Amino acid sequence: MKFRRKSADPTSAGGSTGADAHADEAAGAEVPTGPYDSSELPPGDGERVDLGSLLIAAAPGRELRLQVDERTGEVQAVLLTGSDGALELRAFAAPRNGDLWSELRPRIVAEMAQRGGTATERPGRFGTELLCDLPVTLADGQAATQPSRIIGIDGPRWLLRATLLGRPAVDPEAGREWEDVITTVAVHRGTGAVPPGDPLPVTMPESARRLG
Repeated sequence: MKFRRKSADPTSAGGSTGADAHADEAAGAEVPTGPYDSSELPPGDGERVDLGSLLIAAAPGRELRLQVDERTGEVQAVLLTGSDGALELRAFAAPRNGDLWSELRPRIVAEMAQRGGTATERPGRFGTELLCDLPVTLADGQAATQPSRIIGIDGPRWLLRATLLGRPAVDPEAGREWEDVITTVAVHRGTGAVPPGDPLPVTMPESARRLG
């Protein structure tokens, strides 16, 4: 599958654990990497914040925030923020054997152009990604440009769209650290019928608190 490298299930017969697993790594065996489907999380994965379609693991030095539509109360986007930037996460329904990211990229490019910005395709860690520049107006009225990197990862009947903002969008070293965060994300598609391209629902956890 595109969304991760495959390896033998360490819980199955003949699988490796403990010292055997380290031996497999030394022999060049591939270690599973995310983002994950919720049904294929590795053993001992640990606690996650359950947001419905997204299961988020703790990321040291980063804060989890939710963007909520004040009118409807619906969660529009999930943000992990840090001192150098932010990562926006959104999950969408996708065809079982399709490549939704290839279909969405031209639409994003056209949308950026309509808003006076640019979006350029380039190869990245997860495949083809978009490097974007969008003109914005700052709080003091000055014009500026907001850079971003949009990464799309096709999974089984879902697409994870990850957008890097701030320094991680333009600094390769900072970007790699945030890419590692993306590999920890898990997507829960659910069994309900959702048209391809529609966002998968995000639910507000009971422990969430409102920021003024």
